[in-house]
Amino acid sequence: MSQSSAPAHEQMSQFKQHSNAMLIGGYTLSELSTLLGKDVFYAYDRAVINQQVARFRAAVPARIKLHYAIKANPYWPVLQHLKPLVDGFDVASQKEMLLALQAGMAAHDISFAGPGKTDAELTAAICAGVTLNVESEGELQRLCQLGQQLKRRPQVALRVNPAFELKASGMKMAGGAKPFGIDEEQVLLLLAKIADMPVNLRGFHIFCGSQNLKPEALIEAHQLTFALAAKLVAASPYKPDLINLGGGFGIPYFAGEKRLDLTEVSASLKHLLQQYDDALSDIELVIELGRFLVAEAGVYACKVVDKKVSRGTTYLVCNGGLHHHLANSGNFGQVIRKNYPVAIGNKLSSDTTEQVTIVGPLCTPLDILADRVELPKAGVGDWVVVYQSGAYGPTASPQDFLGHPAVVEILV
Repeated sequence: MSQSSAPAHEQMSQFKQHSNAMLIGGYTLSELSTLLGKDVFYAYDRAVINQQVARFRAAVPARIKLHYAIKANPYWPVLQHLKPLVDGFDVASQKEMLLALQAGMAAHDISFAGPGKTDAELTAAICAGVTLNVESEGELQRLCQLGQQLKRRPQVALRVNPAFELKASGMKMAGGAKPFGIDEEQVLLLLAKIADMPVNLRGFHIFCGSQNLKPEALIEAHQLTFALAAKLVAASPYKPDLINLGGGFGIPYFAGEKRLDLTEVSASLKHLLQQYDDALSDIELVIELGRFLVAEAGVYACKVVDKKVSRGTTYLVCNGGLHHHLANSGNFGQVIRKNYPVAIGNKLSSDTTEQVTIVGPLCTPLDILADRVELPKAGVGDWVVVYQSGAYGPTASPQDFLGHPAVVEILV
């Protein structure tokens, strides 16, 4: 049985098409290949990024700022495109911090998260003046020492590991024991001491989880997050000016999934802003999103180089695979492998279809682009495209594995 109930091009409508071929930014895949001089690449459509940002702005009250999490896609042209569209960048390494600064984002609007920050990273962040999301009391003590050595007060936000979690999220980042953040009960104790520390407490970072398509789960998480934020503000020695409410907005990848409906989420956020108007007045509120802004804007494209039948299974063998797109192979967090939506990019529809398994060039059975999907009949030279590929692509993949050529990218 095919794992996809309908051809991918019928499910994915974010890209235009012409003469039965996909267009990314107005270009066919063959034209993009000519521009790049490569026939394996990621292509990102700036118009789709614009649409996602506009979708957020239309649904979420203007009181809440939008930050882009660079880890989702740090491709330089994407960062440059997003910089004027968002209110800040969130980074997870010194390299990402430098990208954010060089893209022109003000240090005041850059936050630096992640456990295990080295002294070199902390020192660089203090010098830059970005806000450090503190992941442990030990990290806070190191920041105090480094700040005194530099004669600068580190800008910090305490990353809180709340007692609750984001239900039905693809990746849970809070609740229970976690390497991320400081447990809620420990934060309350720490706040009693922080006024005497040589740091500037800007506020709090409360990130519960990612990749959620259920409005009711996001609404519950927002309700709990606002309540916790108000409690933390009340316990602070002085009023903070920043609260990062986290993210969690998901995008559909697999058969049966639907795009996140923001209607109820929007109404809930408006209600929460009214409910906590006094407790959180004059505090900058932020929602931080990565894949929601860029994932649907990207495709991974490669060419069929061979076609074969093995004991009843038809294989399309391509020149691209898991070394370029680890997430699509199912080896980036999936418990049971499921297909991303795929298509034959130069034959989006056809009266003649066949069930195929699409694989890459690597000598491993893990190198699967799509398993048992019904697609227009394809052959050598045709384009295989993987949708929803604008996030966690090249930088999340083992490109040196087996020594095959690296992938290239383009924003159009």
